[in-house]
Amino acid sequence: MAASSATRSSRRGATIPKMRFTPDRVISETKVQPGYECCTVLSGTVQLQLGERTILVSEGQAAEFSTMTPHAIAAYEGPVEILTIFDHDGERAHLPGHRHPQ
Repeated sequence: MAASSATRSSRRGATIPKMRFTPDRVISETKVQPGYECCTVLSGTVQLQLGERTILVSEGQAAEFSTMTPHAIAAYEGPVEILTIFDHDGERAHLPGHRHPQ
């Protein structure tokens, strides 16, 4: 399984999905878009690629970064679940097809 959103909620133009990644999801390229991203690791360890840097973020830790920095998130040595906050630009980049409820 590449990535799945188990839960999504929207508040004030932000989308807060709970996402699960498995180690078979390969980072093929990094992305950029306007805005910021914040995520908290609920279980496992995330491999966060920020430009040329690779950062391991463990369960209970959080990361926040400008999404104008080339970035990608992957599972590290096992499945991982994160809770993340996307603004409108982040939602379009990472959750194609998702629409805010009216």
